[in-house]
Amino acid sequence: MSLADKVCLVTGAATGIGEAIAERLATEGATVCLADIDGEKAATVAERIGGHAWTADVSQSADVRRFVDESAARFGRIDAIVNNAGIAVGGTVAETSEEDWQRVLATNLNGVWLGMKYALPQLRRTRGCIVNMASVQALVGLPGWAAYAATKGAIISLTQQAAVEYGPEGIRVNCLAPGTIMTPMNEQIFAHASDPDALIESWNSSHALGRFGQPGEVAAAAAFLVSDDASFITGTCLRVDGGLAILGPTGRAD
Repeated sequence: MSLADKVCLVTGAATGIGEAIAERLATEGATVCLADIDGEKAATVAERIGGHAWTADVSQSADVRRFVDESAARFGRIDAIVNNAGIAVGGTVAETSEEDWQRVLATNLNGVWLGMKYALPQLRRTRGCIVNMASVQALVGLPGWAAYAATKGAIISLTQQAAVEYGPEGIRVNCLAPGTIMTPMNEQIFAHASDPDALIESWNSSHALGRFGQPGEVAAAAAFLVSDDASFITGTCLRVDGGLAILGPTGRAD
C-alpha cells in the first residue's frame, strides 16, 4: 500500500485520530501536510513524522484555502485530503444553544465542505481522492449529542454527493465512521462525566468487540482509502466501529 510520491493533506492533525492518520500516511511514504488550529502541536507532530505543518481553523475559509494553496505551491500537487478536524459539544436538541449548534456546524460540516471545495482544483489534476471523517453517531442514536450527530450524518450525505459529482473526473470521495476511539476528545468527555468508570464500561460494552478502538486502527482504514488499493471504492462510508452499529449503543453521555 505504498503512498510514495503522493502529497496528502490532513486537517485536525495535531492530536488523536488526525495525528495517527498523518503518521500512518507518512509511514507509507506520503508527503504529509498537517493543519490544526493548534499550530504548535501540529508542528511538533510534523517534526516527528517528517511532515509539514500549518496553523488553520477549518471553520474559516481563508485558513483552509491558504493551507491547500500553499501546500500545492510548495509540493507541486495534491493527491489526497483527509478532512478530519472536528469538535464535540454535548446537548440534546432542546438543550443545545444556538451558539453551540453553529460552532459545531462551522467546524465539523463547513470544515469538510471547505476542504473539499478548495482541494478539488488540485485533485482534478491528479485524479486524487478525498476522505471525510463522519462517525458511527451518524448511523445510530446516542442521547445527548444532537449537533455532533447532525454534522456527521450530513458528512455522509455530502460525501455521496461529491462522489457522484466528481467520479467522472476520476476523483474518489469516501468517509469513515469510527466508533468510540480513545482520543483526547473522548478523554475529556470521561473527565466531565459524573461516573467516568461506569461510562467507560458502558461504552466498551456497546461494541461487539467489547472494547474501544485506537486511533491507529482508524488511520489504517484512512490509508487504505487513500491508496490505489481502493481504486474502485467511492461514495462509501466505511465503519471502523468495533461492531457498535450492529450491536446497538448501551451507553449514555450524561
